[in-house]
Amino acid sequence: MKAIAVFPKAKEVQLIDAELPALTSPTHVRLQMLDVGVCGTDREICAFQYGTPPSGSDHLIIGHESLARVVEVGPQVRTRRVGELVVPMVRRPCPHDHCTACRSGRQDFCFTGDFRERGIGGAHGFMTESVVEDERYLNPVPEALREVAILVEPLTIAEKALIQLWHLQERLPWQCPHRPGKDHGHCRRALVLGAGPVGLLGAMALRARDFETIVYAREAAPNEKSAVAEAIGASYVSSTDVPPAEIAARYGAIDVVYEAAGASKVAFDTMQALGANSIFVFTGVPGRKGPVEIDTDLVMRNLVLRNQMILGTVNAGRDAFEAAIRDVAEFGRRWPAALRALISGRHTPEEFRELLLGRPTGIKHVISFAEN
Repeated sequence: MKAIAVFPKAKEVQLIDAELPALTSPTHVRLQMLDVGVCGTDREICAFQYGTPPSGSDHLIIGHESLARVVEVGPQVRTRRVGELVVPMVRRPCPHDHCTACRSGRQDFCFTGDFRERGIGGAHGFMTESVVEDERYLNPVPEALREVAILVEPLTIAEKALIQLWHLQERLPWQCPHRPGKDHGHCRRALVLGAGPVGLLGAMALRARDFETIVYAREAAPNEKSAVAEAIGASYVSSTDVPPAEIAARYGAIDVVYEAAGASKVAFDTMQALGANSIFVFTGVPGRKGPVEIDTDLVMRNLVLRNQMILGTVNAGRDAFEAAIRDVAEFGRRWPAALRALISGRHTPEEFRELLLGRPTGIKHVISFAEN
């Protein structure tokens, strides 16, 4: 079967003919992979910055954003059925009994770091024609979302952040007063750093909860990303027009910053825009570059005197996947054209080199292993 794999020792990326995986557990499910999203993590693995093959293998099949169809189930599978659309989870629990997170099914909060991640570290990923997975890691998707469900996994980043945000902000009277027809973010202002897929999906999640939302990115408008932001009722602001130090003066104090750019200097400079009782959510991982200069006294002073909070979040649990599936459906009802515009193109596996090793334009590119 076709699969796209990296060979770290040889420093090669290849389209290979992989062996069809077997069902080795009664709760295993065979999946026909339909769509696999290409993201920055995949490109970094293909640049050999990280990525670990499974034990005993010289290669790693990449890909962690996926949509699949169930084609075979083991004799003890109870929750999945043949023909169903599913989105697999990415992280698998560590083996340690003392890791309460993994033993509770919340490997996204693993204490030990000895987890495996499909297509990233220690386990083959989804950029292939067929995958075998345990039923407990599969999330069912309505057939009506076939065209756009590849966006579920990247949306889980924002969903997990929002779930944690509401829990953390319960420590103070932060929710907006009830207003008929409005969600509970209607009196709050959010700033999204970055206009890639994770940033724009985060902006959609915030707008769906009625946050006033500003998408802050490097590229000057108009462009396809600013068009998506404006279509969902968000503002699009280029850093070439408004530097971070001027954001609060232009738009008012920010209640939530959702960082999705991986640019540390811009992120810390933007903290100046945070208001009282606000929260800054980090989701990006910056590359290894030289140190940057920040005013640590100012950051610390504001965190203390304004009751501010910084949150880092990675990966996602089942609650975030379920919320993402619901929200993709909601986005499709509210902004169908904007949601579809996030997917810039679908490609064959043979086109992997430009997508993974080149510099493709657009927002989200997808490799399709089956007819849409």
